Amino acid sequence: MNADVTSVCSVPPWRSQIQILLPWPPASHPLLSDARHVHLRPPLRLPPRGDQPRAIEQLVAGIRGGHKHQVLLGVTGSGKTFTMANVIQAVQKPTLVISHNKTLAAQLYGEFRAFFPDNAVSYFVSYYDYYQPEAYIPARDIYIEKDAAINEDLDRLRLAATAALMSRKDAIVVASVSCIYGLGSPDVYQESVVRLERGAEIDRRALFRRLADVQYQRAELDFRRGTYRVRGEAVEIFPAYDQTAIRAEFEFERLVALEEVDPLTGEILAEHEKIALFPAKHYVMPEDNLERALEGIRAELARQLEVLRGQGKLLEAQRLEMRTRYDLEMLEEVGYCQGIENYSRHLDGRAPAPGPST
Repeated sequence: MNADVTSVCSVPPWRSQIQILLPWPPASHPLLSDARHVHLRPPLRLPPRGDQPRAIEQLVAGIRGGHKHQVLLGVTGSGKTFTMANVIQAVQKPTLVISHNKTLAAQLYGEFRAFFPDNAVSYFVSYYDYYQPEAYIPARDIYIEKDAAINEDLDRLRLAATAALMSRKDAIVVASVSCIYGLGSPDVYQESVVRLERGAEIDRRALFRRLADVQYQRAELDFRRGTYRVRGEAVEIFPAYDQTAIRAEFEFERLVALEEVDPLTGEILAEHEKIALFPAKHYVMPEDNLERALEGIRAELARQLEVLRGQGKLLEAQRLEMRTRYDLEMLEEVGYCQGIENYSRHLDGRAPAPGPST
């Protein structure tokens, strides 16, 4: 199975569109090379009927022939999702299914999970229950801060989707159009993965620093997603994308056990030889890259302040300077700030023209 990505875009209810995107992740992806090969094989109780076999054959032939756009037409209830499940099974590629709203995405997610119960079917939609963008009214010098309520379950599912894409060959992601927005650099995200292997020599203090770099917080009492705690010779880590925790048992500086545990009861659910811990947030930045990004933000701030002051917009300049310097302090101290996506170009090291990674 190669690592190209098939994308299925759901448009109005009577039609679906399938297109081939650029290959990602690359075939040499270090995590994919270690991932267990699980065939995309749905337990289909009934064979395709009517026009479905011909549609499946033609869509598969088009994908293998390199056709970038194909359209599957069908009335509601004609089995388009079932047809696409057969196409995914035939081509054996990681697949992105895009829907135009959360409701239809949730329906498709449930259907694909039923078709592929043993594979990594993920759900990726906007995680905001409420969102108010920041605004400024210069005439009255009123600044309205950005306000948002994040749904923790949707945040977990989004992180689980990116983790599956990085680590599984059998990933199917059902998403809304939220997936087209930038999430930071995939290369930096990949490099930030923390790998643990039983029997390895690991300095626990270095592990704590590494976890802090990828936005995990130490929490001895409030053990929740995206945190870790120390229990004697054991370090318990609650991945931000999972519902179970990882317990790493140490003897001196040697990792002797990796166990998947219930975060509430501590019951051992499974034992692992090695695991990959993905960052607790999508925006992560190595310290050397962060210094470069901060310098770029400061330089752009100076240019914009000069422009605003030259236009006599002193209130706008003062507000921009105050907000940006606050964000710079947050990035320097904790490596993250609210609205970090506003600085994605500098964090990714991109020139002004190219769009963000999606």
